[in-house]
Amino acid sequence: MIRLMGISYVIFRICYEIQRRTGLLALRFPKSYREVHAIDLSKWRDQKVKCFINPRNENITKKQNLRNLKESVGRIRNNQYLFFSHEWLQMPDWHTNPKSGFSYKPRIHWTRIPDFREQAGDIKYVWEKSRFCFLYDLIRYDYHFADDQAELVLSRIEDWIDSNPVNLGPNWKCSQEISLRVLNWIFALHYYQFSTILDQRIFNKITYSIYCQMRHVYSNMRFSLTALHNNHTLTEALGLYTTGLLFPFFQESYVWKKNGKQWFESEICSQIFEDGTYIQFSMNYHRVAVQLLSWALRLSEINGDQFDQKVYEKARKSLAFLSSCQDKTSGWLPNSGNNDGALFFPLTTSHFRDFRPQLNALAAILNLDLGYSQGDWEEECEWFGIQQTALPKVHTGSTEAVFSYPDGGYYIAGDTHCTTFLRCAKYSSRPFQADNLHLDIWVNGENILLDAGTYLYNTTPELTHYFAGTASHNTIQLGDNNQMKKGPRFTWTHWIRKAKGSISEENGLVIIDGEFEGYSFLKKGIVHKRKVSKRHNELSWLVEDWLENAPENIPMRQIWHPAECFFEQYTIYAQDAAGNKVIPETVCGWYSETYGKKVETPRVTFLLRGTYIRTIIRKLD
Repeated sequence: MIRLMGISYVIFRICYEIQRRTGLLALRFPKSYREVHAIDLSKWRDQKVKCFINPRNENITKKQNLRNLKESVGRIRNNQYLFFSHEWLQMPDWHTNPKSGFSYKPRIHWTRIPDFREQAGDIKYVWEKSRFCFLYDLIRYDYHFADDQAELVLSRIEDWIDSNPVNLGPNWKCSQEISLRVLNWIFALHYYQFSTILDQRIFNKITYSIYCQMRHVYSNMRFSLTALHNNHTLTEALGLYTTGLLFPFFQESYVWKKNGKQWFESEICSQIFEDGTYIQFSMNYHRVAVQLLSWALRLSEINGDQFDQKVYEKARKSLAFLSSCQDKTSGWLPNSGNNDGALFFPLTTSHFRDFRPQLNALAAILNLDLGYSQGDWEEECEWFGIQQTALPKVHTGSTEAVFSYPDGGYYIAGDTHCTTFLRCAKYSSRPFQADNLHLDIWVNGENILLDAGTYLYNTTPELTHYFAGTASHNTIQLGDNNQMKKGPRFTWTHWIRKAKGSISEENGLVIIDGEFEGYSFLKKGIVHKRKVSKRHNELSWLVEDWLENAPENIPMRQIWHPAECFFEQYTIYAQDAAGNKVIPETVCGWYSETYGKKVETPRVTFLLRGTYIRTIIRKLD
């Protein structure tokens, strides 16, 4: 860990753990904070600082054909909540895991609650409700159907406050969860700021809880900046900036606003690489950053407090990268990297995997056009207070058919009907999945060869090995070994340090090359090379794989995860170096479209004792 993460990181983690185990850390997070006297509610309503949520300005297109939204609100009223955008579960309290049935004790200090406990199950199932993302369904229903939900929204917030004493219980354990909850409360407060249900008593109670939660975040910010340096840090910095800006009557508001803005700027500039790719090597976590950028840029602009131009530059580069990876028919992106189901501000009826709402909103804030047609995804942009029809646009799309992102390790070829996506990365920051030279193919909105996804962070060792490891990707695997060695939790050792890729096009033929040196825990100098050849507007791919310096006693396995439609519409054929046909074996694999969900799916493998395999994938006539 010293070699991979650096001595300062390791020393910090050791010291932090000592403080946690000895109780010293708990002293920094008391069970109560000093009383805060909020300003008069009428003065808050009239204050000069503004939020982009303005209930008096009906600039959002009213919709009546939102039957699913009506059903969702009915479920929420009955204490059912949508978990990870795919599963409704009953959860009447704030501390019980609806999957495992385990209930956390609400009066235990958060520092004494372990990250993982087998009988508790995945703690994210407890956190999900307490994020308060369900408020957006209530608010959207209120707006579109003119059915006042203020009493329900504010009563749920008040119930959380009563059930979660300061710094006690599982919902105080993660500063990102706290920050996200506060951001969602702020959204709701500003939507209902003129409601008669919002009186001085409940306003004081909510603002005091916001104060306590952000004091917790600020007190633990060094951990996020030093040990995490990812979307957690961005969320926490934005929470501090937003709270400091919109609640200037807190004694710490100026410091929170100033430092939150500075940290957000610094983290955006370092987390988003120069080519627009993201430090966590995850499409979904990159979308999290996009949503946080939309909130930050819009809020700062309407208050005359704009971020540094470098932040805008990184935002534009992020859009260019993500839109080049996007399937133009469905709006989906490859299920590449860790996907924990995060969708912070669900402001449309679009599918969780559809990135158009979030990319479109940020593009509108940046006065850019991604070339989308009209659709439900436009609603998110309108909630940020932007009417797209009033904006002059500059199209960001490129006429090029090939895209290269060497910093993040992505190479993409697109044409009229399909997108071909190859992953080839080296790591100077923490890797998350052993997915090098994974090949993803999309045709007419269908992900015909796909990434198996993530499933759960806290599951059996076998499923963790599968979903995070090489076995769940369309690449070559040496025996049952991963390209890197799996450590505990989210860690890997024996990082891939040497990798390179390229993509070129000549006379309509696209060639993507990639290679990396991996499996160093088995033997030094093992190299996997892959070459993908495809002619424009032809649904045929030639994939060639080589292994160099591989151990002779370990077989070479080429893995494919085809979609359900694949076997009816496509064929796959492989040969070894001598031209002999390699017989495929179809076994049971797994596919996780969203977090917490897995289904059995065919997994095609070509197994051989050799160092070269030539595979042709093509559409049936």
